[in-house]
Amino acid sequence: MPPRIISGKKPSDLKKTLKRLLAYMGRHKFILLVVAILVFINGGLDLLGTYMIKPIVNNVIATNDHEGLIKAIVFMIIIYVIAIIAAFGYSQAMVRVAQKMIKEIRIDLFKALEKLPIKYFDEKSHGDIMSNFTNDIDTLSECFNNSFSMMIKSGIELFGTLIIIFILNWQLSLIVVFFYGILFLYIEYSSKKSKHYYKFQQDSLGALNGHIKESISGQKVIKVFDHEKANIEAFDDKNEALRKSATSALSYSGTQVPFVVSISYINYAIVAVVGGIMAIKGMTDIGSLASYLIFVRQSAMPINRFTNQTNFILAALSGAERIFDMMDERPEVDEGKVEVIKDGDDWAFKDGDKIIPLKGDVRFEDVTFGYDKDVPILKDLSLYAKPGQKIAFVGSTGAGKTTIISLLDRFYDIDSGKITFDGIDIRDIKKADLRKSLGVVLQDTHLFTGTIADNIRFGKPEATMDEVIEAAKIANAHSFIKRLPKGYDTYITSDGASLSQGQRQLLAIARATIADPPVLILDEATSSIDTRTEKLIEKAMDKLMEGRTVFVIAHRLSTVRNSNAIMVLEHGKIIERGDHDDLLAQKGTYYQLYMGMFELS
Repeated sequence: MPPRIISGKKPSDLKKTLKRLLAYMGRHKFILLVVAILVFINGGLDLLGTYMIKPIVNNVIATNDHEGLIKAIVFMIIIYVIAIIAAFGYSQAMVRVAQKMIKEIRIDLFKALEKLPIKYFDEKSHGDIMSNFTNDIDTLSECFNNSFSMMIKSGIELFGTLIIIFILNWQLSLIVVFFYGILFLYIEYSSKKSKHYYKFQQDSLGALNGHIKESISGQKVIKVFDHEKANIEAFDDKNEALRKSATSALSYSGTQVPFVVSISYINYAIVAVVGGIMAIKGMTDIGSLASYLIFVRQSAMPINRFTNQTNFILAALSGAERIFDMMDERPEVDEGKVEVIKDGDDWAFKDGDKIIPLKGDVRFEDVTFGYDKDVPILKDLSLYAKPGQKIAFVGSTGAGKTTIISLLDRFYDIDSGKITFDGIDIRDIKKADLRKSLGVVLQDTHLFTGTIADNIRFGKPEATMDEVIEAAKIANAHSFIKRLPKGYDTYITSDGASLSQGQRQLLAIARATIADPPVLILDEATSSIDTRTEKLIEKAMDKLMEGRTVFVIAHRLSTVRNSNAIMVLEHGKIIERGDHDDLLAQKGTYYQLYMGMFELS
């Protein structure tokens, strides 16, 4: 088997990363100590078994001691049986403790992920984040499973062999050390070369995989535009680039084993000839020479294994460093102290011992915000929503509609100004409680792997089946759910790929409905629903919105006609406000949009 090729950078702070990793290992130090002892026993007995050839040849075979030969054979069997038991013991123990450590690291990583602010996910690609949970964790898992014990065993075999061969014959050992040096130099040279080309191989592989993924997801577009031939040609180009880079990488790494084997044979032949001459001249005994030659024959294996394991451990530590960097990312800060509770059937704020009824009065006072502080999206924006009012936002893409909702959820914190909820600064409200009081249906619906009922119950985990069905009826999802093969027990995967976009949004609305929030946010909630379904939803929503403060973002102006107030946004500012009739009477931007003179983009 060719040696493993390791790519990527070595850890930038090896000491810090190793210290963090040792902390996880320290939780299982007793088992790891047992593993180390068993590995030491296994490696030591393997060396002892080879060394025993010397006394057997000199004291038993040379003297025709049949009884001594039987005793020697029994002793050798005992040695190797114990070595096998030790190998089985350490391999099984290491697998179990390694998976426990990986489980702990994975849990800590996911906990850290859940605490990160939304801004982190805006700045990091999902592929990079997933790489921490897949490539880096897998590399670390393999390192724990194999490298820990293999490094100890290879070290024992390598240094033990060097010590014993010098004890057996120091003159011949000088020849062996010379060839050892050649092996180390070549392995280091070929490893550097192969790693250099392997980086290009990984880049080419990523480009090819990306092309395949795009081709699979975009098959309809490819066929509609008759683009199959051009797509195949693009694939051929990327495939050829991968072939060239892979060939260059493997041409170096693939020479390691043949080179090590060839040098080992040359080393063995020279040592055998010189040793034979020394034995003839009486400079060494036959037993020592026999044992020595076997040690020389076996010596290449621990060298190759030790070198590869060292490279692999360093690469695993590099992966661990990326994992720990993600764990060390600053979590979402929550300085809030005010709680949101259910006081009977009503919502309320709990500030210390004070219980304040939650009415749903939301106000923005001179709010300025930008995802990049140098480029503000909202500029000194002020607005209010009285309890039970339906407030609508309209405007072109990038006007700041969704940003307003994100600030209300505290996905981001404002740069200046104040947002209050019933007179309480939302920064004083615990984030989890604040979000619990806001029912949100986002423009991009997201369903989770599970049943239809599970996805609706996501808004209220303890909800009964009757509550689930009632929420679905309010959202007008009940009728299509009943027609599914297993109704509410229908299992969905891949973000609800088996459902239409409209059906997915109906479930998202039901999910918000069951939470029974005092404030409801609909961000383009009906953007992918046909006009007939939209009208049915509007009727259901009228019932849902009774007694609640509602914020609506919509491209279809027909969905905002019955709003108490409509805000027309442009470049982060409110340029018009009023109800439907007021805005039509103003004959401004809203009038032009409604009459079709302008279009939202």
